[in-house]
Order: sequence, then C-alpha cells, then structure tokens
Amino acid sequence: MTDAFDRGMKVRREVLGEDHVDRAEATRTDLDRDFQEFITRYAWGEVWSRAGLDLRERHLITLAVLCALGREHELAMHLRATAYTGVSREDVSEVLQHVAVYAGLPVANSAFRLAKEILPAVADADQQPSDPEEST
Repeated sequence: MTDAFDRGMKVRREVLGEDHVDRAEATRTDLDRDFQEFITRYAWGEVWSRAGLDLRERHLITLAVLCALGREHELAMHLRATAYTGVSREDVSEVLQHVAVYAGLPVANSAFRLAKEILPAVADADQQPSDPEEST
C-alpha cells in the first residue's frame, strides 16, 4: 500500500473507531475493494490528513456538508463518530442551526431528528458506530 493509504487508514480509524473500520473492512468485496481503497487513500489519507484544520474542525465541516446535502446515512455514521473527534452535542446543534440558515430548514430539521435519535447513544469515546453497512 501507499503512504496515503496507511495515513488514511490511521485517520479513518481515529475518526470512525476501530470496530467500525474493522467491520467495514470485513464486509469489503471484489465489487467495492478498489472504491474502499480509493476512499481510504484520497478522502482519509489526503484530505482528512492535511495540515491546517484539526480533526474536530474537519468533522464539523463534514457534518454540515452531509446535512446540507441530505445524506442521512453518512450523517448518521458521522454523528456516531462524534465520540472520537471532540465534537459535542452543542457543536452539532450549532452546525445544524447554521445549515438551516444557509441550506434550508427541511434538511436541518431532518438532521436534528436524526441527531436526537443517535446522540443519546454516543456516551463516550468507547462508543462504536453500529451499522456494519456504513463503509466509509
């Protein structure tokens, strides 16, 4: 593998948690193998690993973008991952309110509903994302 892949796997595990990444890796098939390696190398190993923003800041941006685009499945995964990046419930509320102003009330309303379902289960850094179908 490449340096970017190794760096990406480290950051991916740091943000999403060991158990989540282990489950995602265990369900990888020939169909998505190249895609998963691409995500790990490019998204996690290049973009998430850049200097300039820390993981918490990148995570806040990611939550905002996923909310704004209505990507609830990925948003759920990243809401669970707040246990690993120092993103608080207050941070999530602020991000979603900001998205409501700039991207619309319907997407923010949906995201708040999702956050109210997910965040109570995110107790601490030992909490693991639980959906084995979440693969990024």
